[in-house]
Amino acid sequence: MQNKTFKIALVGNPNTGKTSLFNKLTGLHKKIGNYPGITVNRVTGEFKLDDGTRIELIDLPGTYSLHPTSKDEEVVLKELLNNTEGIDGVLVVADVNNLKRNLILLTELQDLGYPVMLAINMCDEMKKKGIVIDVDKLQELLKIPVILISAKKSKGNGLRQGKGRIHQMKELIPKMFSFPSKKFFENYNLTATNIDFIHPDFSKENLYILWLVYTEQDKFKKQIIEEYPQILDLPFEEDTVKRLLQKEVIKRYHDINHILKQSYYIDRSKATGLTERIDRVLLHKFWGLLIFIFIMFLVFQAIFTWASIPMDWIDNFFTQVTIYFKTHLPDNQLASLLTDGVLSGIAGVLIFVPQITLLFLFIALLEEMGYMSRIVFLMDRLMRPFGLSGKSVVPLLSGTACAVPAIMSARTIENSKERLISMLVTPFITCSARLPVYTIIIALVIPDNKAFGFLNLQGLVLLGLYFLGFFAALISAYLLSKIIRSQYKRFFILEMPEYKAPIAKNVFITVWDHVKAFIFGAGKIIVAFSIILWFLATHGNEKFIHAEQFLKQEKKINIAQYQGMDIASYRLEQSYLGQMGKMIEPAIKPLGYDWKIGIAILTSFAAREVFVSTLSTIYSVGNTDDNQLLRERMANERNLISGDKTFTFAVGISLLLFYAFAMQCFSTLATLRNETKTWKWPVIVFFYMTGLAYVTALLAYQILK
Repeated sequence: MQNKTFKIALVGNPNTGKTSLFNKLTGLHKKIGNYPGITVNRVTGEFKLDDGTRIELIDLPGTYSLHPTSKDEEVVLKELLNNTEGIDGVLVVADVNNLKRNLILLTELQDLGYPVMLAINMCDEMKKKGIVIDVDKLQELLKIPVILISAKKSKGNGLRQGKGRIHQMKELIPKMFSFPSKKFFENYNLTATNIDFIHPDFSKENLYILWLVYTEQDKFKKQIIEEYPQILDLPFEEDTVKRLLQKEVIKRYHDINHILKQSYYIDRSKATGLTERIDRVLLHKFWGLLIFIFIMFLVFQAIFTWASIPMDWIDNFFTQVTIYFKTHLPDNQLASLLTDGVLSGIAGVLIFVPQITLLFLFIALLEEMGYMSRIVFLMDRLMRPFGLSGKSVVPLLSGTACAVPAIMSARTIENSKERLISMLVTPFITCSARLPVYTIIIALVIPDNKAFGFLNLQGLVLLGLYFLGFFAALISAYLLSKIIRSQYKRFFILEMPEYKAPIAKNVFITVWDHVKAFIFGAGKIIVAFSIILWFLATHGNEKFIHAEQFLKQEKKINIAQYQGMDIASYRLEQSYLGQMGKMIEPAIKPLGYDWKIGIAILTSFAAREVFVSTLSTIYSVGNTDDNQLLRERMANERNLISGDKTFTFAVGISLLLFYAFAMQCFSTLATLRNETKTWKWPVIVFFYMTGLAYVTALLAYQILK
């Protein structure tokens, strides 16, 4: 085997430590991509054995069985069945605490005919659990190489680079090819009741492969037509097939129980672990939920407070860079493109990085520590009626900070339908970018009074907007669950991993992968849109080009009195963006808005908080951070025709409801596009949310005016 290359698939149930083992074996020498046409991650890495043999490791998505219930599991089935990667063998990672269920997948892989090796992870916890494993006996009964490992340990039974268990494991990998792997399915006699596979065309085929193709034929239409056309002629009764699949699982468990009875023992009296006692508190219906809410509160407080410091640094850095370029570069279109288009777009991408980094740092820590599974267990029952998963609570709560990292956090949801719904409804959650809009409008139209004698009325309105967004997300999720179809049934299968200290390297890799995906995925779309917005705001008609002359003629006053923000306001009005605001005025007039508000709505598509800075420009507020002056000018603004106030109570409530529901954030749409790999869903979300916002704002204004 010297100087050869072998492709080994790394397979296992979710939460078995597969990723930790992959990182230990390959280090950072890995490539991440997607399988063609789908959003499931494809990760590969490599390492060498002492004799020079090169091992290419393919980390397949976590799966419980070769009978898939999600897109990730379907990828594993198709990859192992079709073997497009040229896989030579399979390394199965199992959890010592859930070995019986983990071995279901292993026996299926043995039936496929692959050389197989079993790595039983978390062996450092055997003493705490009172577990004893006779490795030699287990190896003899399964007829494959077996090794005990602990992918998180750095010494003892752990994997140490260059020696110890990592060395043993590498040496064992080539031996999987010499073991006469045991077959299970051929003794089950499942097909005799309704399918005659003893057919001349199938006589040389692997019986289990035929069984998989037959039972999962909805996923192999093209392959059946090309390779197994006779299968289409076989009778297929769904109820009968389900019954036979259940029978297959029962028979596999029977064989596994027989094997483990001779090689796997648990003596609870010798268990020393604290997990059960901790879970009695953390999984309690009341205290567990209260602790979870408190932890989430701390997480998002940290995201708000800690992220604000590096976000200010990034903002100040790009402000200084922009000022430098504007000072030292000629005053022309190219310099404007660089400073107000490209640099503004890059800043709009990097400003999210601190929040994304912190959010995924906390998620990775909770996942590594084993608490994330407890969160899913606690929240699943509450989320299930709305078509969501227990894991959906993470993106929904994360959305209060920013929808961009929140949508990305939905990657942890295995079921593709629940993952998609979670991403689509997350933008309804009130994010931090809405707060500047809410603050200035609430201060403008809601009196600073006390409700019930002690509650601030403005604060209650703000709290109500948060609840409104969460309610809209849940109702939309319920509707989407009825509309979006999935060929996969929902099964709530959850392992409760042991509590353990997080591995710094795994946390770093997880965070880095997500940050990198955002910067190079959604980032380029955000920068492109920033450049488009720059062009619309910096180009216009004749009045835009000669703003000072036209402003002087229209105001009939010396232009010296109209400098700075007055000219900027006039230019914005005459720009293509301003003309677009006037074009949409007939559509937004029923909501109580004029063209000035229309421009602010259009510019806030770059980011919701831009609504305030745009109004500052329109109303000639020299310092865009002077909200007091801006509120005064907005309060005094009147309709030129009717003489009525522009920002009435009805208009204010209409605007609050519009921004509560509208999709006014291109960064969010870009992230949705990056995560779903299609513009279909971002477009649907945009029109659905904007339509809902328009109708709600229209009704509010017409009723309240």
